[in-house]
Amino acid sequence: MRVRSFLGAVRRTMLASLYRRMVPLGDRGPIVSFAFDDFPRTAYVVGGRILESYGARGTYYVAPGLMGTFNGLGEICNADDLQSLLAHGHELGTQTLHHFSPRKLSLREYRKDVEQGIEEIEQLTGRRARNFCYPYGHVTLRTKKHLESLVSSSRSVLPGINGPEIDLNLLLAHRLYGDSSEAPQVKQLIEQNVAQKGWLIFCTHDVRSDPSAYGCTPQLFEYAVSAATHSGSRVLTVEQLLSEIEGSHPPQLARAEKGTATAVHNAVDG
Repeated sequence: MRVRSFLGAVRRTMLASLYRRMVPLGDRGPIVSFAFDDFPRTAYVVGGRILESYGARGTYYVAPGLMGTFNGLGEICNADDLQSLLAHGHELGTQTLHHFSPRKLSLREYRKDVEQGIEEIEQLTGRRARNFCYPYGHVTLRTKKHLESLVSSSRSVLPGINGPEIDLNLLLAHRLYGDSSEAPQVKQLIEQNVAQKGWLIFCTHDVRSDPSAYGCTPQLFEYAVSAATHSGSRVLTVEQLLSEIEGSHPPQLARAEKGTATAVHNAVDG
């Protein structure tokens, strides 16, 4: 195994093992959620309509500082999109204000950016976004630990099926990228999730006929939604599922020993 791959595996193991906030999924599965990062307009205009046609809704993570801009994902959402999305029953999540990586800022600066993102969404919509997604999928031990006081959950792009125990500080998600050639993999994941009675989160960005490297085609997205609904899985937003769990199972904090955590911070956060 190459050194870089080995260090990546160690990083993922430590991130998954420390500063956990655990709740049981119980007998609620199988569940599938569809999440959109950076909230390009096509994620709602195209992806949202597909979800609604199957009676389902999605979770849209937004960094307000990107709103109204254009980038490789296409046009990013605007204030009207936020209002329309909520009116149609979708969830609005938060992704910092400026879409900064925690690897580029101090913990204080990053926490402030997260707080400002939440505040901006609330000012624009009158609602508080409860669930967070790490920009670029970048997670550090420090942010994993300190963001739990701000949000109900923090989602990564580390692959895996959530359950039977769920770490609210590090929700796992599978990327839904590409075109219909990815359908067999999507089908396999949904079948695996049904067998495990777990919680499978698909994440993507833009949904268009010529997607970015971080998006998918409408055909692949509709295949995934159709396969999920026909599998007998419940298709829920992140907020819908966590609202079911809340109250009946308070999160249990699994803290690292101080010395252990200090010893691995440099290796994992560096």
